[in-house]
Amino acid sequence: MTTTTTQTRATLRLADADSEVAQLIAHEDQRQRHGLQLIASENLVSAAVREAVGSVFTDKYAEGRPGKRYYSGCQWADEVEQLAERRAQALFDTDYHVNVQPHSGTQANLGVYLACIKPGDKILSMDLAMGGHLSHGSPYNASGKLYSPSFYGVSRDDERIDYDEVERLAAEVRPKIIVAGASAYPRVIDFERFGAIAKGVGALLLTDIAHIAGLVATGEHPSPFGHADFVTTTTHKTLRGPRGGMVFCTEEHRRKVNSAVFPGMQGGPLMHQIAGKAVAFAEAATPEFRTYQKTVCKNAAVLSERLIERGFRIMSGGTDNHLVLLDLVGKMTGAEAEETLRENHIYVNKNLIPFDPLPASKTSGVRIGTPAMTSRGLGPEQFLAVADVIADVLLGETTTGRERVEAICAHAAD
Repeated sequence: MTTTTTQTRATLRLADADSEVAQLIAHEDQRQRHGLQLIASENLVSAAVREAVGSVFTDKYAEGRPGKRYYSGCQWADEVEQLAERRAQALFDTDYHVNVQPHSGTQANLGVYLACIKPGDKILSMDLAMGGHLSHGSPYNASGKLYSPSFYGVSRDDERIDYDEVERLAAEVRPKIIVAGASAYPRVIDFERFGAIAKGVGALLLTDIAHIAGLVATGEHPSPFGHADFVTTTTHKTLRGPRGGMVFCTEEHRRKVNSAVFPGMQGGPLMHQIAGKAVAFAEAATPEFRTYQKTVCKNAAVLSERLIERGFRIMSGGTDNHLVLLDLVGKMTGAEAEETLRENHIYVNKNLIPFDPLPASKTSGVRIGTPAMTSRGLGPEQFLAVADVIADVLLGETTTGRERVEAICAHAAD
């Protein structure tokens, strides 16, 4: 029995060990290759990142911090985690402490809350219906169940954050922590102004850059470092790493953040994911990645402009980053649009728009992102074609949506 187990670990491949799972993986690979992946929170990692994530580090339990583990045999786990930390700090040009163990962006945010506020304390953050995130105080999330959230939104006039209103609310609510960041906001966020508002009311500032981390790292979006007490992010999305999170904090919060992540919130870190994070951070430090991020933004701008030309309304009139929020009021629901596009192998997600008259199960909008298809080499010219096929499908002006999508994907890189 021992010999068989050893041989299986060393030599048996997935296709032979579990043909059902192997087939499902192959199906997903084909879906990604032959469809337009336009979900703003998704990206496509490199083969090197996938190799690291699939490495033997998946076998290692490493509870605790480097040098202070609860298990033996962690010398290489320590080194890969410290490497990921150094690369993360270098990438964002910061001396903030970083913890790369959170399993997700939500875990990173919960770690900050556990570290710096108590149950029942007040949070001020962007309303989910206006572009915020579940982990910023939604009643459906632990953040909304444990703490007392109040929300700011966007102006009806221009659908952008009204910083004077945020300042007024901060003075009224007197929160312990202000959260700046979004999951469906297409404009630059003024982190410096948020920092001043937080200081003015004696609040801590958490900036969640999960969606824009790659843009921040390459200077395509202003940095929150120096203005915020905490910076959280996912490591996928625009950062183009494996699924996971991390949290940066100023030195005074180091011990509390580390303790909140473990043992306060989660158990052993996913060392194979941390290895993948280290690889991704090195990739993101290259000139090629900077060019990639510029193209991500150009592609989003082209997509937005062409959809406007085709008669669609874009929230806030355009985009400064990687995503476009499409208003479908009077045309169809976001759920209907998502399904119609999916049938043509175009993948987006239904999304609430500011002041949406419909519930989250239907929505009046869809969110469209450019990171994944930019990773496959599509540029502004190709995104004109992407915009046109989206418009034609939604307007019912084509019966060849799948064929046109296949033609676009045929010219994309693997």
